[in-house]
Amino acid sequence: MPSRKEPAPGKAAAAKQRKVQSQVDSTDRQKGKAAKPKPMQAGARTYPEPPFPRQHHPKPGMEADIDPAPMYDAPFYLGSKKLDGKVALITGGDSGIGRAVAVLFAREGADIAVSYLSEHQDAEATKRAVEAEGRTCLLLPGDVSKARHCRSLVEKTVKAFGKLDVLVNNAAFQIHSETLEDLTDEHFDTTLKTNLYGYFFMAKAAVPHMKPGSAIINTGSVTGIDGSKELLDYSMTKGGIHAFTRALSSNLIARGIRVNAVAPGPVWTPLNPSEKPADKVSEFGAKTPMQRPAQPEEIAPAYVFFASPHCSSYITGEILPIIGGY
Repeated sequence: MPSRKEPAPGKAAAAKQRKVQSQVDSTDRQKGKAAKPKPMQAGARTYPEPPFPRQHHPKPGMEADIDPAPMYDAPFYLGSKKLDGKVALITGGDSGIGRAVAVLFAREGADIAVSYLSEHQDAEATKRAVEAEGRTCLLLPGDVSKARHCRSLVEKTVKAFGKLDVLVNNAAFQIHSETLEDLTDEHFDTTLKTNLYGYFFMAKAAVPHMKPGSAIINTGSVTGIDGSKELLDYSMTKGGIHAFTRALSSNLIARGIRVNAVAPGPVWTPLNPSEKPADKVSEFGAKTPMQRPAQPEEIAPAYVFFASPHCSSYITGEILPIIGGY
């Protein structure tokens, strides 16, 4: 017979649970009084945090006009000849992620052809940055939604440098539409022609010039994974780019050409300040777990990784999300 002084079955365990609960409640009350955690800074230097200055820029967006200026030069990144002697063609290479990729590719030893729409001032700044790394930069303006122009881009690159080793499909069109009814046929057509047709046309033109060991890197997006209610068309194209990446990677395995994609979350580039209303631009990236957008130089090393056969020779058909901690 159990002693009357012994607790009833489970009583001690219940008391222990209440003790733990009391401790957690106390901690919660203290945290409620604490200041909100600051945005995460884990890089070699401190990156800008929201709120940003209210701004809204006309399409296609000029990096020279963005405040604060996107950070692309990665001064603490040391090259190690990962792309020595290579030639890369980067669409949308005048600004944002494209410019950061051009700079790091050049630092790794590659000559660069930069395709861009009409942002000549930005393109010249990219050229100067590439040349500062001791490499050559060819500027090629025009519209990648046109198949003829895409063929011309590849032909001019091969004529200038004698070959093509890396294609980065990065050019994009993005602008919000709050309802399905607001999304016009012209808007939808522009997004699909730039983001999907352009990637297809560029790959089709480039592949005949690429040898085993070459690489194609597509810029996808977190919207292609999660969707975005105000970016129906853009999300659709980015999901298509992810599928295109996987399918094309299988198609090109026999040729020894790897195909991968980087899928960024919010990145501080001309794309978004020309896409969102000024008040939303001010808070851009604040809802990520890191509570800030990425800077282009934080995304660019992933492209080096996929471009270099020294780093990723056994990797193809992958989608790499870089989304700030989701």
